[in-house]
Amino acid sequence: MIHEPLTDATVASAAKQLAKRDPDLARIFKRLGPPPLWARPPGFATLVKIILEQQVSLASAASLFSRLHKGVVPFRPARMLELGEPHLKSLGLTRQKTAYCLHLARALEDKQLRLPKLSRMADEDVRITLTQLKGIGNWSADVYLLMVLRRPDVFPATDLALITAITKLRQLPARPAPDELLTMAEAWRPFRSVAARMLWQYYLARDFTMS
Repeated sequence: MIHEPLTDATVASAAKQLAKRDPDLARIFKRLGPPPLWARPPGFATLVKIILEQQVSLASAASLFSRLHKGVVPFRPARMLELGEPHLKSLGLTRQKTAYCLHLARALEDKQLRLPKLSRMADEDVRITLTQLKGIGNWSADVYLLMVLRRPDVFPATDLALITAITKLRQLPARPAPDELLTMAEAWRPFRSVAARMLWQYYLARDFTMS
């Protein structure tokens, strides 16, 4: 089943519903209001940026993406393949992330991956399609589902910010494992994507005094 993409209005409405159902999310909503949509445009550039964001801070990834974007002109798969591995490494990419970006570029050039098709696929099919690519794991696929396709019921349970946020918000004695976090998130269906946005909003506010 494919749900309508979230909008600012539907995020606000869902956040209000979640706040009525969950006292922890209610504290976030009362203090910070509805979370941002944090939408990203579809396409090659966004997937590259998601790859760069893996296991590093958003600020570090943004800086690296800026250098990459300026160093690959036009920023298209064919141009990245033409410039090749030495050029990408010269811009600051690790050997591993260079390989991931070139693999993505090749998949797009060879039509192995057709990004416009993803919007017409169910969540799990999108996840399967994306994770077949080298360097795209469940977290990256979930971020694409959440922010690009704006699906309403996706929860990236391995995200460190979400794990930190729920630990602080609920004053847990230890960080929950991803499977434990997924179990907690069941209560937020069918708007787990909005709950994730609320937790990110809380994490970014760094206002853990409301817990």
